[in-house]
Amino acid sequence: MPLISTLLCVLEKAQQHVSFPIIEVGNGDLSTAQLAERTGVPAGTLRMWESRHGFPAPERLPGGHRRYRDRDAEQVRAVARLREQGLSMSAAIAQVLRSEQPLPSSVFAGLRERHAEVQPAVLSKRAVLSLTRAIEDEYCARASRGLLVGSFQAERFYRQAERRWRELGRTTDLAVALADFGALREPTDAPAEVPIAGDQPVAREWTLVIDAPDAQACLAAWEQPSQTESPDPERRFEVLWSFEPAVVRSASEVAIDVVRGAAPAVAKRADAALSHPVTPPAPELRFASALAHRMVSYLVEGAREAGSGSPSRSRES
Repeated sequence: MPLISTLLCVLEKAQQHVSFPIIEVGNGDLSTAQLAERTGVPAGTLRMWESRHGFPAPERLPGGHRRYRDRDAEQVRAVARLREQGLSMSAAIAQVLRSEQPLPSSVFAGLRERHAEVQPAVLSKRAVLSLTRAIEDEYCARASRGLLVGSFQAERFYRQAERRWRELGRTTDLAVALADFGALREPTDAPAEVPIAGDQPVAREWTLVIDAPDAQACLAAWEQPSQTESPDPERRFEVLWSFEPAVVRSASEVAIDVVRGAAPAVAKRADAALSHPVTPPAPELRFASALAHRMVSYLVEGAREAGSGSPSRSRES
C-alpha cells in the first residue's frame, strides 16, 4: 500500500505538468509561446516573420531559446493591426519601427543621413526656384496622384504660390504645405496647411517632394546662414535633389515624419498616398540624374561668372 500511495502521489504531481502551462517569467522576458499568447499571433508566424524580415528581434539565451520583452509584444500587436489595414509586411514593420524613433525636424538632414551618396549642390534662390518650377510643371502635366509635400519657410511665400499649389494638389491623394501658418487648416480643395515653429530646422528649408506612381522627384534645400547682405534672388541654398525612386521614397517618409510632429491626423493619410511600390532605378535613370546635377551646376556657375563679368572657361582650358 505505501508503494501504491507513493506511485499515486508521483502520478498526481506529474499530471500537473502534462499541459505545460505558460508561466510568466521575471524581468519582462517572454518565450515565443508566451509572446504568441499575448499578441494573438501564432508562434509559427512569429518565427516566419523573424526568418523573412528579421522581426521581431529576440534575445537569445545560452541554450539558444528566444526571449522577448514587453516592447516586442507591443510592436508585434502594432504590426498585426497594420497588416489587417492592408499594409504589406515590410511596410508595416518599417512604420512601427519608425514610429518609435525621434521624429526628424529636418527633411534635408534626414535625407542626407539616409542617402549619403546624393551629393549637395550650392545654388542661388533663383536657381532653386527654376528647378522646383520645372519639377512642378512636369508633375502637373502628368496629372498624377500620390503624395505632394512642400515647405515654404514663411506663409507669405506659400500665399504667393497658393494658386499654383491648388492646381498641383487637385489630383493628388495628399498634398501638404509646411510654413509658419497661424493654425492647422485642411481645406477640401487645397493642400493641408501645417504650421511649423520658427525654431525648427525645417523652418529654414525649401522642400519639394513628389512621390506618385509615374512621377518621382525630391528637392531639399537648406538656406546658408549669414546672408543679410545678399540680394534676395542670390540667397544661397545647399540643395539635395534626386529622381531615383528609393531616394524619393526616403524623402517622403522623412517629410511625413516632420508633418506627424505637428499634425498626426494629416500624416496618417500618407499611407494611402504612398501605397504604390518603389521600383528599382534603371542604370539609365542614375546616369540621367547625375548628368542633370552636373548640368545644373555648370549652368549656375556660368550664370554667376556672366553676372560678375569674369571670363568663363572654354572647352580648351
